[in-house]
Amino acid sequence: MTGQARIISNELAHRVRYVHVSGEIDLANVDEVRHAIMAALSDDPARVVLDLGDTTYLDSAAIAMLFRLAQRLGHRRQLLSLVVPKEAPIRAVLDLTRIDTVVPLHDSVEDVDSTAQPRGSET
Repeated sequence: MTGQARIISNELAHRVRYVHVSGEIDLANVDEVRHAIMAALSDDPARVVLDLGDTTYLDSAAIAMLFRLAQRLGHRRQLLSLVVPKEAPIRAVLDLTRIDTVVPLHDSVEDVDSTAQPRGSET
């Protein structure tokens, strides 16, 4: 993983995987970020909560990755939810892309599900 992004993954109750991404995601590291996210999902969770609240920058390659991730998980019958607070730097960009038409977009982890309290390990 480059210095631009950091990924922490935690297992939650009921086959839910919480993945927290901080830093920047752009063309330089989008493949590494995608691979790290998919590696975190190797236990085949039923649901994935992708927390981008501490992600400070997304370029078009990163946004395309999010759409492809949603599509791929959908084909695998896995639910994906994005967490991006309204005040997060990337929220306006995600709103403009209308990603919420493909994957639910939440303001906080607690809005996703009451069981979504991270605990576990870093990947």
